[in-house]
Amino acid sequence: MASGPRISRKGQQFARNLDWNLVRLFLDIVRSGGISTAARTLSKQQPTISAGLKRLEEHVGAPLFIRSARGVALTPAGRSLLKSAEEIEILISGMPGDVAQSSGRLQGVVTLRVISDLVAPAFDRAMVAFHQVNPAVEIRFDISPWRDVVLSVKDGSADIGIACVAATGMELNHRPLMREWQQLYCGKAHPAFGAAPVSPESIADETFVLTGEDEPAELADFRHRHRLGERSGGSAETLHEVKRLIQIGIGVGFLPTVVAAEAVEAGELWPMLHPDVLPTYPVYLVTRDESLSPPARALLDMIEMHVKDTDPDRSGDP
Repeated sequence: MASGPRISRKGQQFARNLDWNLVRLFLDIVRSGGISTAARTLSKQQPTISAGLKRLEEHVGAPLFIRSARGVALTPAGRSLLKSAEEIEILISGMPGDVAQSSGRLQGVVTLRVISDLVAPAFDRAMVAFHQVNPAVEIRFDISPWRDVVLSVKDGSADIGIACVAATGMELNHRPLMREWQQLYCGKAHPAFGAAPVSPESIADETFVLTGEDEPAELADFRHRHRLGERSGGSAETLHEVKRLIQIGIGVGFLPTVVAAEAVEAGELWPMLHPDVLPTYPVYLVTRDESLSPPARALLDMIEMHVKDTDPDRSGDP
């Protein structure tokens, strides 16, 4: 049997006595932003969380957080442990896939974090094809605003993200998936329903339905440039609810053209701007390639294979 890497006796003792559940607790505190928040998230009493943290600090021999009335902040030792803990978490979560791959099949879990109401046929085809080839792999699909998508990939809580931002400068990789165009829509009760396109400047006084934290930066820039949305009649964090508020007449609002297409065809929404002036932006696959598990790598490869057969810059044409 091949010998493993040489580990000092002190290191062996540390690894033997380490309670991984305490490391998981440490990660939960960091990701929750505090001990009390972690207690609520984990449905545990705060003294239980504090006691577990104290045990871990005694085991590593250093304080991990600076506590104050405003919450907690990582000490240098805490930052060092966070880096190692995230690497260990990734290794452990990838074990089922590694073992399955050695036996010629993939299994495990792939977590995707995606912006709401994504319409991407190439992505859908890739998901179907991947499941047919790897039925033992579970795909977990979570919906989040694009900023949370990027952060979840960065901290390792998601394997693959889909977001309308390139995530540069964050040690992340991004690949074009498609392009979206945003159109301004009104419902059937609006006076402009059925009318010719108007200029953005002419509707600055309209009441708008806004998309909250999930608004792409390019759309926000377009709105602010033309003073659109200064009067808000409502807002929602998912595009499905934004569309519903527009349809029932709460206000006009922006939606990706692919999201609104069926409602336009059904006569429930009407596009208000000329196609030539619409704000547009790319949608990216976001990953930390060096930390991908075998199932996540296989899914990413499948998505890239299907996207390669399309033009990402035209896949969401208005």
